Amino acid sequence: MAERRETGLIHIYCGDGKGKTTTGMGLCVRAAGAGLRVLIYQFMKDNSTSERGILALSDRITVVDGLAQEKFSFQMTPEEKEQRRSYYAQQFRAVTQKAVSEHYDVLFLDEVIYTIRAGLLDESLVLDFLKKKPAGLEVILTGQNPGPALIETADYVSEIRKIKHPFDRGLPARRGIER
Repeated sequence: MAERRETGLIHIYCGDGKGKTTTGMGLCVRAAGAGLRVLIYQFMKDNSTSERGILALSDRITVVDGLAQEKFSFQMTPEEKEQRRSYYAQQFRAVTQKAVSEHYDVLFLDEVIYTIRAGLLDESLVLDFLKKKPAGLEVILTGQNPGPALIETADYVSEIRKIKHPFDRGLPARRGIER
């Protein structure tokens, strides 16, 4: 069993380049390999991302299911967006409560920043949690364009910048590589 840490920091992996989720997942695997307990929730993604298969093999990593199907925010109707606002606020509260009450060491909130920028989650809810989180809880946030308050609150902010991406040529996301 890993020793309890006193200092848990906040990481942001942001930008328009490929690799934000991959970076966060890599940190989760590293933490689990060191004996830490990891909790993962993926906003704006369904339950079919390829990394879930390998993560399920670790008893140190828990992935909380989201919606069975999800769309990009720009594809949603106003009614769907309203439903998602309620759903994602509920999910955020449930996942963060689980992280705290079950004493996880690492919490990865994948695409939470995108969810905030899309208007589907209130940034103040996230900031309030980050300011009150347990001292030893490491938190990872990903997504594009974090606001100034999130950047100020974080301990690490790393930007992944796109120089070139096959999506620009019309190549769809490939299973096991981009999704």
